[in-house]
Amino acid sequence: MAQIDYFLATASPWCYLAGDRLERIAKRHGATIAYRPLDMPQLFGRTGGLPLPQRHESRQDYRLQELTRWSAHLKMPLTLRPAHFPVNMAPSSYAVIAAQAEGGDVAGLVRAFLRAVWAEERDIADDATIREILSATGHDPALADRGLFTGAEQYGRNLEDAVAAGVFGVPFYIVRETGQKFWGQDRLDFLDAHLASL
Repeated sequence: MAQIDYFLATASPWCYLAGDRLERIAKRHGATIAYRPLDMPQLFGRTGGLPLPQRHESRQDYRLQELTRWSAHLKMPLTLRPAHFPVNMAPSSYAVIAAQAEGGDVAGLVRAFLRAVWAEERDIADDATIREILSATGHDPALADRGLFTGAEQYGRNLEDAVAAGVFGVPFYIVRETGQKFWGQDRLDFLDAHLASL
């Protein structure tokens, strides 16, 4: 059974646009997914990328066009300039890490945080919002508190593991058994084909 390390950021529009395609692909091939939320700005700084506000204007303009195209193509509502972006991703990431440790629908939780930013314009750094999303996805809202210490430790380890593995953006998928890497929601078809070849 293949294991996919899914490096993500809970406020990335590209992770949002991935929807549930990774989970459907994994199910089709009997693969499992390890959700690895990380600090995206720090990842950029460690791997030669630039945070969005520091990118050249032409890159920023093109990003908005691509987001508009992909949103329409995938029929997923997306606010180009949401009210709460950029946002501190650490609290929501800790919640994802804690939920994964306890089991349950981690995929739904990740998608709910992403949808909250890009389709609902909610603040995923807000404690009440985090508790509401945990509850709505079948998790104990107390995970927001209970998982803080473990979440913070794992969040830091995820960044270190990502850098060591050659991750430089999100979403980023690595198949552990083969070391094959796939960057971007637009590479999910290639991940699907790779898993089919195993």
